[in-house]
Amino acid sequence: MRKLLTDAARTLVPPAGDRHGPLAPLLLTLTLVTGLVDAVSYLALDHVFVANMTGNVVFLGFALGGAANLSALASLTAIASFLLGALTGGRLGTRFAAHRGHLLRAATGTQTVLVAVAVIVAASADGRVTTGVQYALIVFLGLAMGLQNAVARRLGVPDLTTTVLTLTLTGLAADSTPAGGEAPRPGRRLLSVLAMFAGALTGALLLRHGHLVLTLGLALALLAATSVTVHRLSAADAGWIHP
Repeated sequence: MRKLLTDAARTLVPPAGDRHGPLAPLLLTLTLVTGLVDAVSYLALDHVFVANMTGNVVFLGFALGGAANLSALASLTAIASFLLGALTGGRLGTRFAAHRGHLLRAATGTQTVLVAVAVIVAASADGRVTTGVQYALIVFLGLAMGLQNAVARRLGVPDLTTTVLTLTLTGLAADSTPAGGEAPRPGRRLLSVLAMFAGALTGALLLRHGHLVLTLGLALALLAATSVTVHRLSAADAGWIHP
């Protein structure tokens, strides 16, 4: 337990000289955003994910197999949008290969714009999800999540992919002391799971009361705050900015 708490504290408040500096808490914030956004996509956009592509591939197979309440077109749209976002993230990663701060700043700034468009679309429809609104939200949110995933991958902070938890959960169990492992980074892994859970829970509670725009607005506020924070932190020549 002591190791878990110590590692969690180091993740939230990195010590001076930490190789990843403030990247871990910033990526945890993006993980929280993922939970919010996937709550919107699954609960309000006809059972599709915009961040969890494993789920979409499975849903696509179910839909093509004739399963009810699933749309092959929606899954394909989400996958295509995610891939285009990931392509954009890859190009940003190449452009800012020497400066992780500038990379994350460009990514979160772009995400903020994409999610802002999603908020405008939802607000203009007064929260009603017509077919046009559904696919517009899938596209813009899918682009944002694909971009986020690619950039998190390029940043290379262990256990903080921000959009998937399968390997994180596997590591918690497989690398644990009962399994004969050394249990590296247990606090960070647990915080990643809790951040995704908190985002999904918050999104579900808001959507249950019809607050689609508010849910997207909360995701937008978190992204904007992250972008501003990264902009300020990356101005200094700190060690964490270098790959």
